[in-house]
Amino acid sequence: MKNILRVANPNDYANYLGAPILHPLVSVIHYDEVSPIHSSLNRYGVYGLFIQKNFPKNLTYGMKMFDAADGSIIAVEPGQIGGKEDNGEELVISGWVLLFSPELLHGTDLENKMKDYHFFSYFATETLKMEPSEWSRITQMLIQLRHELQENADSPALRSVILGYIRLILEYCNRIYLRQLSKEDKASADILKRFHNLLREYYQDGRQLELGVPSVRYCAGELAYSARYLGDVIHKSTGGTAIGYIHSFVIEQGKNLLMNGNNIGETAHLLGFDFPHHFTRLFKRVTGITPSEFLGK
Repeated sequence: MKNILRVANPNDYANYLGAPILHPLVSVIHYDEVSPIHSSLNRYGVYGLFIQKNFPKNLTYGMKMFDAADGSIIAVEPGQIGGKEDNGEELVISGWVLLFSPELLHGTDLENKMKDYHFFSYFATETLKMEPSEWSRITQMLIQLRHELQENADSPALRSVILGYIRLILEYCNRIYLRQLSKEDKASADILKRFHNLLREYYQDGRQLELGVPSVRYCAGELAYSARYLGDVIHKSTGGTAIGYIHSFVIEQGKNLLMNGNNIGETAHLLGFDFPHHFTRLFKRVTGITPSEFLGK
């Protein structure tokens, strides 16, 4: 099994780094104060914004491995896996982490708005690159939020203040995201986004248990395109094939299921495969290793 840090609440990561515990539902960590640190591959049960001047190399984020740009933001949401396994190296990181529990949002307007912040999705192909002025303003908001947490006991009034800061920071992130999106081919980006959301909803709704692993033809039909046109758009946007994108998405779901304690047979069934060996064969084709090897068995 890979060495995964389970971040079920915001303070799990703070404890890992030796950072102060400020509130049961939100954590504001200043990397400069706790560095050097060891990296970690995290399974998130919380929302998080990693707002950093520098990142470790070869980070894992969803279906990809990449090097994050300096002065940027990585956003994560519950159910995602990201980071880098600890290899014993000590890292000096500059920047901030804001982690907050979904429980903090329950019953608020922000809870419903979270789905509109698309930069939390694995679909996002780039980190959010900040302008110097944005770095300064977001940093100041985090400093002020941390002062509120340090100086005030938990209360409904404090939680209202916390939500105000989080909402404002998220709006800054969304502005950066929309700015970057406007520089892309909007038509292709929109189709790719809809394709990705279709796959996500397919598994969220449990359609795979009746229909099996989604096909290109099914997805194209749901999006009102021909399979060939959808394939062309995906190739233009990603350099790969539509079926390859589906398979990568499915295997990423499989990794999450395996890491959450499901065995290979259970995982294959939950993904919509008729037989476990079909899942094992695709897993090996996509990742280069078998599910058993992935789990370290």
